[in-house]
Amino acid sequence: MDGPARALEELTVGQVAQRSGVAVSALHFYERQGLIRSRRTGGNQRRFDRSVLRRVAVIRAAQRAGIPLSHIAAVFAELPEDGVPGQEDWRRLSAAWRAELDNRIGQLEALRDRLGGCIGCGCLSLAECSFINPDDASGRDFPGARLLEPDS
Repeated sequence: MDGPARALEELTVGQVAQRSGVAVSALHFYERQGLIRSRRTGGNQRRFDRSVLRRVAVIRAAQRAGIPLSHIAAVFAELPEDGVPGQEDWRRLSAAWRAELDNRIGQLEALRDRLGGCIGCGCLSLAECSFINPDDASGRDFPGARLLEPDS
């Protein structure tokens, strides 16, 4: 597809930003990271296929769930580069993150359940924490609120 027909199918970076709610600078960053692609016009302007809107939506949803961009990029590398990824592609993508999200949910539930009585021993409650961290024993072994980490 060339000329006017192609122009109708493509979006400028400003249009992608407006439609996706993502700043132009973030779109440029995503492109540098290989998460999205554009082509350049003869005037060196970026043009994006409309399918980039779906990718940007997935990137933003994954980021809100705490998925690092490197993990997003790894999954996107398995998707087709040309055209719109299909429903099965997206099903595989979400399955790849399910275990990680389940782990994060478990960590957040543990944090929520311990937050009222313990900050996970770093220990900011030295005067009161004689049960989990007597005499700040944990402070000699490691820094930070490590008891809230899943491997602690």
